[in-house]
Amino acid sequence: MERITMSLDTDLADRFDGYIARHGYTNRSEAMRDLIRRALHQEQLDGSEEGHCVAALSYVYNHHELELASRITRVHHHHHDINLASMHVHLDHDNCLEIAILRGAIKEVQEAANSVISERGVRHGKLYMVPVEVSESSHSNHGAPHVHSHPLT
Repeated sequence: MERITMSLDTDLADRFDGYIARHGYTNRSEAMRDLIRRALHQEQLDGSEEGHCVAALSYVYNHHELELASRITRVHHHHHDINLASMHVHLDHDNCLEIAILRGAIKEVQEAANSVISERGVRHGKLYMVPVEVSESSHSNHGAPHVHSHPLT
């Protein structure tokens, strides 16, 4: 582990200590490591269409909207190779929440998410991506190749 030293003005240090307390960190170092990781991962996701990710796509829609559920299903079927799982929740008489877990190339995951979120009738949509390294391997007891995802540190 490498040690670094930082100087902060008093106001920024006080605000950072407040952040640490609100988020339950036990020390400044762990909070700083998490902030740096988050910034580097976000930069990779924002600045590049290269690489792979795992993602959670959440969206709320009115299930009474004409054929919206069918249109969303078509989008998911079009991107079947990156869809791992989904969950459907009835929020009230009109609104549903769906969460889709995706894994694949950053560009393809973003395209799939944009296709769902931009459907007429989808009221709220958010994509949360985590960059990962992906490798394909097969184990001696199974024989069939499959994908492993390893979060970037």
